[in-house]
Amino acid sequence: MQAIASHTAQKREYLSFKLGPEEYGIDILKVQEIRSYEAPTRIANAPAFLKGVIDLRGVIVPIVDLRLKFGLAQAEYSALTVVVVLNIGQRVVGAVVDSVSDVLDLGGEAIRPPPQLSAGLVDTGFITGIGTVNERMLILLDIEALMGRADMGLFDELRQAA
Repeated sequence: MQAIASHTAQKREYLSFKLGPEEYGIDILKVQEIRSYEAPTRIANAPAFLKGVIDLRGVIVPIVDLRLKFGLAQAEYSALTVVVVLNIGQRVVGAVVDSVSDVLDLGGEAIRPPPQLSAGLVDTGFITGIGTVNERMLILLDIEALMGRADMGLFDELRQAA
């Protein structure tokens, strides 16, 4: 419980974004930039959530659709759809989200620990907590842990370090 108390007492900034009706938050320090969505170049035999790659100023960036990764309804891309470009470890990866909302300062009583769910039923290993601001509830993600998962196939060096 001490680890949770010290973690939540420290204020952090989170970029909030939507996937369907749900709102999520990621550590703003992992965000490099936010870009409008453009169709990436597909990669043969890639899983559906890996939309492809884009060339970002000479860097080839894999693009992951978080809606598809989380098993939500098929993504519909609109003018609000964006790619959040992330710096994770020594790599750059893009995450497609339905829209970004704002940057929020959260800490102390605003962050609760993630729910304890049956290990085999729901994988919550990349959820760091639940943030609340007024009437809004955000699912706070450890984006590095999510993108570094073996089933993502993006970062061999992150999986080896874990």
